Amino acid sequence: MFNKMEAPLLDEMVEGAVDYNGHPVCRFTSGGWRSASLIIGVEIAERFAFYGASSNLINFLTDQLQQSTARAAKNINAWSGTAALLPLLGAFLADCFLGRYRTIIISSALYVLGLGLLTVSATLPSLGISACQQTEKFLPCSPNPVQVILFFFSLYLVAFAQGGHKPCVQAFGADQFDGQHPEESKAKSSFFNWWYFGISLAGFLTVNVMSYVQDYLSWSLGFGIPCIVMVFALAIFLLGTRKYRFGNRGDEENPFVRIGRVFITAIRNWHVNSSEIAHEEETHGLLPNHNSKQLRFLNKALIVPNNLKEDGHACSINEVEEAKAVLRLIPIWVTCLAYAIVLSQISTFFTKQGVTMDRSIVVGFEVPAASLQCFTGLGIIISLLIYDRILIPIARKFTGKPSGITMLQRIGFGMLLSIISMVIAALVEGKRLKTAQEYGLVDLPKAIIPLSIWWLVPQYILFGVADTFTLVGLQEFFYDQVPSGLRSIGLSLYLSILGIGNFLSSFLISAIEKLTSGDGKQSWFDNNLNKAHLDYFYWLLVVLSAVGLAAFLFSARTYIYNKGNTT
Repeated sequence: MFNKMEAPLLDEMVEGAVDYNGHPVCRFTSGGWRSASLIIGVEIAERFAFYGASSNLINFLTDQLQQSTARAAKNINAWSGTAALLPLLGAFLADCFLGRYRTIIISSALYVLGLGLLTVSATLPSLGISACQQTEKFLPCSPNPVQVILFFFSLYLVAFAQGGHKPCVQAFGADQFDGQHPEESKAKSSFFNWWYFGISLAGFLTVNVMSYVQDYLSWSLGFGIPCIVMVFALAIFLLGTRKYRFGNRGDEENPFVRIGRVFITAIRNWHVNSSEIAHEEETHGLLPNHNSKQLRFLNKALIVPNNLKEDGHACSINEVEEAKAVLRLIPIWVTCLAYAIVLSQISTFFTKQGVTMDRSIVVGFEVPAASLQCFTGLGIIISLLIYDRILIPIARKFTGKPSGITMLQRIGFGMLLSIISMVIAALVEGKRLKTAQEYGLVDLPKAIIPLSIWWLVPQYILFGVADTFTLVGLQEFFYDQVPSGLRSIGLSLYLSILGIGNFLSSFLISAIEKLTSGDGKQSWFDNNLNKAHLDYFYWLLVVLSAVGLAAFLFSARTYIYNKGNTT
């Protein structure tokens, strides 16, 4: 009788997971949706705070700090790029030193500090709009230098804090599910959908509420509310400490060391010929159709270097496969950069277009231009529900795969939708410019074009649907396809796509502005958008995106999924 009672208890223990005190955890009293839902709630609060500080920056920089449209766009792209690249540092510190839980707490505290200082910077005396716009013409002004310094310091502190928070919270949330358990494995796949649903809901709420507060009430309140929300996010996260599952690596070697040793050993064995590699593969029992035939040069790491025969040792098959799994991600990473360049336009030029258009709903009330970003969130929310509850169950019946379609198929379809969205954006901008010409408003930059802002809605919504496929797919892909000890790094690699994309967008803007503004020519990004040519820029992005999609499809065809995973 004792043995019968003991066996179920052992089955209830989650292998490789412990609680906060380092004790084994029971499957039914820890982790799962009970913990993941709480972590999603934390992320909703964090995203509300982040979007509250970032979604309307283009108007703060151009109105309060008196920057040109092109300069403001470049500053936002540079900041957004930095914010998306810093997770690489945060993930490295988490995976190698601090652990995800501690990294989340430290970065949350820095988050609160950064948002608090951002609020202070908005309260400092500013020259404001009235001091600089005494006529219809643009008059350059110099804003309060102390305000500018404190503002950008605070903004980059928020980016630094987000760098630790973003990859660790998502990876920590996914860690609450046991990938080896059939039911929890399915739940983990749905987790990424509901995760993005949560942050999209946060974005939807933020751009509707905070853009109105910032445009019509005060910027101090507009930055102060996100700070308060972030305090609540930290408190909520701490409440779930006793129910979280923590990874138990035991004496497992640092994954960076393991993978690095593979590359170093393969380089030392660069002179090894193919027959020696074939012999070593046969010794290890590798089959001709094994994944090891791809990136075969790394198989040289299976051999002990000649100069280390006495005290050295070869790398194991698992270590070599880990290194290959990381290398296989590079082509996918590179070919998704065009998507990130396009994505960066939503919070910059799309918003500035909206400012020039008819934003009235009823007499005396105008829609804040930045609030149209909520339609991207709305597109994500609706399409995620349809995708998770309708499309995937149907697809499972045809493909037999738990996720319905492969991750790379999902990513590629979203990239196609983003191209269609940019085509729509270019056509709408062309119509806006034509309307300005028809009504003789080309030389009046402050005039409202008699074209409803609702013309911009389709491109926002379609971008939201594209995000449902590409961004959610990239999150799951980079989490799933890296070695288990590098999950935070995997998610930070996904975020770095967005970061590099923002930097590339900033570079494109600078290069195009230089090429199109010389010799008395009108820049594509002229401060007077009625004389600018954002439509040309959008068509250029359509071409770049098409090239990126073609390269992605080629890379996806040759990609071999790690761990035999074809979802």
